[in-house]
Amino acid sequence: MRIAVLDIGGTAIKSGIWDGTEIGMVQEWDTNASEGGRALMERVKEILHTCGPFEAIGVSTAGQVDTETGRIHYANENIPGYTGMPVKEILEEEFHVPVAVENDVNAAALGEMYAGAAKGLSDFLCLTYGTGVGGAIVMDGRVRQGSCHAGGSFGGILVHPEESRPDEVWSGCYEKYASTTALVRRMKTIDSGLDNGRKIFEAMERKEVRENVDAWIDEIVYGLVTLVHIFNPSHILLGGGILAQSYILQEVQRKVKLRIAPNMRHVEICRASLGNLAGLTGAAALILDRMSS
Repeated sequence: MRIAVLDIGGTAIKSGIWDGTEIGMVQEWDTNASEGGRALMERVKEILHTCGPFEAIGVSTAGQVDTETGRIHYANENIPGYTGMPVKEILEEEFHVPVAVENDVNAAALGEMYAGAAKGLSDFLCLTYGTGVGGAIVMDGRVRQGSCHAGGSFGGILVHPEESRPDEVWSGCYEKYASTTALVRRMKTIDSGLDNGRKIFEAMERKEVRENVDAWIDEIVYGLVTLVHIFNPSHILLGGGILAQSYILQEVQRKVKLRIAPNMRHVEICRASLGNLAGLTGAAALILDRMSS
């Protein structure tokens, strides 16, 4: 079976074909998100028309997704007018094949469970660190959606209540301090040239850089300690390009173990393994599951 798979982000769309064994024909396209949700769907249709024949479509996308209807329940203004978009309906009308749609972090977790670091696991947490902090909860082999399709919004953990403001959503919250964006913002107060992760880690021999990286790692740890004590998971998968740095993962593992209850120190904190293919793989796994059931 050939399945067309898409991973729709705020700046880029990845496409590929799952051939029954692996994802191939992977390409990356501009999202053109500033043109809005309707223009985005026209872009998606244009991309799918380049994929050749396929028997189903799996979509991983930014935004909160009602997976039953395949509609975008909520999306922020990174893609204007995307909230309410009936993605599944639009694509089924255009291509006359089954379509399944899932939030991008949830899809990445499904991909890792299907063919990555969580293969063989039925209960785990998955977090990604990038512009913000995304999360997914997998229990009994299923992603937990939450009552309004926003389960796993770990970026909203309140870690600094002293900086929380009732008129500013997410103020004092985890993603404001633990995201890659937060790391870059912190570093630019030291050196305006340290504007991405690569430059920061190339400068790690500088005492003030290492100290601030270590302080940022502490911010990652604060959220993970909370999650370990709430969910008592056997595994937590961490994703995002910045996690490719072994130093970060090692320090996170060490510092979390120091801060959690002794009976929970069996938890394995590991790096997600599929990288940029996680969402595409999860999209394929999702539609396969829907079709089989």
